[in-house]
Amino acid sequence: MSRTPLTKEGEILIKEKLNNLKFTQRPEISQAIAEARAHGDLKENAEYHAAKELQGLVEAKINEMENALANAQVIDVKEIPETGRVVFGATIKIYDIDNDTEISYKIVGNLESDPESGSISIDTPIAKTLVGKFVGDEISIETPSGILNYEILDVKHK
Repeated sequence: MSRTPLTKEGEILIKEKLNNLKFTQRPEISQAIAEARAHGDLKENAEYHAAKELQGLVEAKINEMENALANAQVIDVKEIPETGRVVFGATIKIYDIDNDTEISYKIVGNLESDPESGSISIDTPIAKTLVGKFVGDEISIETPSGILNYEILDVKHK
């Protein structure tokens, strides 16, 4: 089984979320279950059933995050010398030739992908096309909406 790539920042973020689930949300849910149980008849106790359902969701999320961390290959891009080459974890500034705009992306693992904040998964077509290219290279990416043309302006390991 191949290991899932994860940036150092992504690892820290997932560990923080995991700690919140385990040490804040889990005890709160246990308390809510205990309080609901104290109300008596569990068959018709909506609070109890809602808390138990939430407990199942939180436990599943904890399991998912622990497995993801156990199977992750953490890459600290700051330890990789900057050569102008696009690598996993790098922040890339590209020029959209067709729309005359600049865009910045950080190439990250699937677990930490957040396109709205500019973090794109290594498995996206644009990231796959960018990796291995250099500052100054022009690339074309075929998408369902047509071909996109970019020039790589800058590559930073931050």
